[in-house]
Amino acid sequence: VDEPPYGMPIKYEKNLVRRISPGLAAVTQANVAFAPLQGMFGIITPSGLHFNRSHQGWYEINPEEFRFMVMGEKGLIKNPKVYSVGDIMRMQPVSRIHFIECGANSAMEWGNVAVPTVQYTHGMVSCSEFTGVPLIDLLEDCGADLKGVRFIMAEGADGSHENRTIPMSLVLSGEVLVAYGQNGEMLRAENGYPLRLVVPGVEGVSQIKYLRRIKLGRAPFATKDEVLGYVDMMPDGIQRQYTSVMECKSVITSPSGGQVLMDKGVYNVTGLAWSGRGKIKRVDVSFDGGISWKPARVEGPIQNKALTRFNIPWVWDGKSAFLQSRAVDETGMVQPTYQELRKIRGSRSVYHNNAIQTWQVEETGDIRNVQLANS
Repeated sequence: VDEPPYGMPIKYEKNLVRRISPGLAAVTQANVAFAPLQGMFGIITPSGLHFNRSHQGWYEINPEEFRFMVMGEKGLIKNPKVYSVGDIMRMQPVSRIHFIECGANSAMEWGNVAVPTVQYTHGMVSCSEFTGVPLIDLLEDCGADLKGVRFIMAEGADGSHENRTIPMSLVLSGEVLVAYGQNGEMLRAENGYPLRLVVPGVEGVSQIKYLRRIKLGRAPFATKDEVLGYVDMMPDGIQRQYTSVMECKSVITSPSGGQVLMDKGVYNVTGLAWSGRGKIKRVDVSFDGGISWKPARVEGPIQNKALTRFNIPWVWDGKSAFLQSRAVDETGMVQPTYQELRKIRGSRSVYHNNAIQTWQVEETGDIRNVQLANS
């Protein structure tokens, strides 16, 4: 048997791929590739299917030439350092499973139904096992004043020099990683090779790819994508800043929009739940548009700030049905309806849409994306 040197999916699964939404970004270098949630199992997203948001293209960086710098404002660091990729990989690593979600995931649905499938409504979330070095270890290696530093600025080597402010409290938790590995191999080019920041639970724009610099500071750095972009427009015109934590959210991935139920009978309803505040505690599913709810089976072990898979059997009787899922996390946060979310946030926002998703199963078996007046 002539085996390929790197295994690829069989030809019968050729349609399970990331998909780009033409015209979503102003230039092709700033595109989005959506993950095919409808066809995946478990909680781990294969590296080749991990959603991708590029702010100015992606790059093939030579790891032998790449350098990563840790520096800071005066008095905050004793020994600023420049690290090679090899330097980072010689340090003690950790591996952790976490989701990454773009702050604009489900953004097109704020005002009304806009796209037909779960790949486009929720496909800007993925979950991987990341391997790397806790950022706190690098700061200690540089002699950083861990009590004096209040914020860090992370900067990437992409064309836009994407950079973001991150509270030092997240770094001190030990969760923030300078990662080089993803799902047992080196990062893919589009996912930030050779180094990226992983900040569990916060919006994807803070998880800087092609990480080349960390700067320590005493105040937020007010970068472009926290002043002009990635802000939340409120109904009174006020814009919220630094709202980076991704709230409790879930979605039924199958059956879902664009799919068809061929006949009456038993179906497994499956989906994903996640929260940037910690672990998922419970997921309930409704088949009548939120009138009644049943507890789904949540697959363990439940990981902190990671995707969680849920399943529940359902007997379709051939009549119209409205499928919804509602997640609750360990802090008690309950996923809101659109009605509840819009009451606070209005309908002109873009980011942090964690509202309950509704799929209508029509009598024909066709499934479509809908929003109900009471939800």
